[in-house]
Amino acid sequence: MITNPTLTNKTVEQICSESVPLPVVETFHSIQGEGASTGVSAFFIRLGGCDVGCPWCDTKQSWNPEHHPQRSVVELTQEALAAMPAIVVITGGEPLMHDLNPLTLSLHAAGLRVHLETSGAYPLSGYFDWITLSPKRFKPPLASIYPHASELKIVVVKSNDLVWAEQQAAKVSEQTLKYLQPEWNSHLSSQALIFQYILQHPEWRMSLQTHKFLEVR
Repeated sequence: MITNPTLTNKTVEQICSESVPLPVVETFHSIQGEGASTGVSAFFIRLGGCDVGCPWCDTKQSWNPEHHPQRSVVELTQEALAAMPAIVVITGGEPLMHDLNPLTLSLHAAGLRVHLETSGAYPLSGYFDWITLSPKRFKPPLASIYPHASELKIVVVKSNDLVWAEQQAAKVSEQTLKYLQPEWNSHLSSQALIFQYILQHPEWRMSLQTHKFLEVR
């Protein structure tokens, strides 16, 4: 699935040159550890800024965008291209707090496949080959985001998160892949909870944070 923004008559080069820099927490080349693309070579661009406020967030350092350096779309594209990954993953923080049109247009112009990881709490911008929607009850997704979800990923801590998962699943397309992911700090108990749930609800899959088991980023 590709989500394509409405383009002006400007060239990609013009759009990129006129774009504002983005606060970047980190970039790194690893494997995708979660969801449908687990095990795939991925270049990650982690953007700063998030006000969703998940108490178990493992990247709280990303919440304040002012704590991170501003980097240009051109620079980020060159770095991603040099890594020669199968996919580029734009994550956060909450990346949709920023206009992602210039960055995604630039990455696609370089021949790269672009994935998004988002809570859906902000309007969609950008041009993506795959969108992972991970809704959080602390700040639920906008209604306009659900039709664009390639996969739905729900982080599970307790049994009431499974109720939330079903509520969210009712809002996405029938073709959307549905994942339940144990929260890392409680993964032994939540993993068992998810395991039993999926046995009774075969439309769901389990997503494990394999990069943490491998002790890689």
